[in-house]
Amino acid sequence: MKNKIDLEWSSGMTFVVSQSGGQFVLTADLHEDGSPKGMRPKALMLSSLAGCTAMDVASLFKKMRAEPDSFRIEVEASLTEEHPKYYDHVTVHYYFYGTNLKKDKLQKCVDLSIERYCGVTAMFDKFSKVATKVHFVEGE
Repeated sequence: MKNKIDLEWSSGMTFVVSQSGGQFVLTADLHEDGSPKGMRPKALMLSSLAGCTAMDVASLFKKMRAEPDSFRIEVEASLTEEHPKYYDHVTVHYYFYGTNLKKDKLQKCVDLSIERYCGVTAMFDKFSKVATKVHFVEGE
C-alpha cells in the first residue's frame, strides 16, 4: 500500500499539506506575537506518533470493554545537539481518566499498540529510544 501527500508552497516558510480528505498548514513562520502559524515538521512527527498509538489504544479498549471516561496522550522528546537534529529520546505518556478503570486491560491496550500495531512507533524505534508511561487518574 502506498501513501501520497501533496505539499504546496504558500509563502515564506509556509506550506499547505493535503491528503485526500484533509489538509493542514506546515510552517516555520510566526505571527506578529511570536506564536507559530502552524505545525512544524518535527512537531508533526510527534503528533503522528501520538495519533497512531491513540487510534490503536482507542480501538482496543473498545473491543476489550475497558473504555475510560476520557483519554489523552502527551509526548515529550529531546533533540540531538548536532545536525541533522533528530529525536533521540521520546517518552509517550498515556493518561486514562475515570472511575473503576480496568487498569490491566488498559495497560494491555498500550502494550499491544507499542509492541505490535503502531507503525509510527516502529519507525521511531529505528532512530530513537521510545519509553512509555501509563497514568491512571481515578475520580468522579
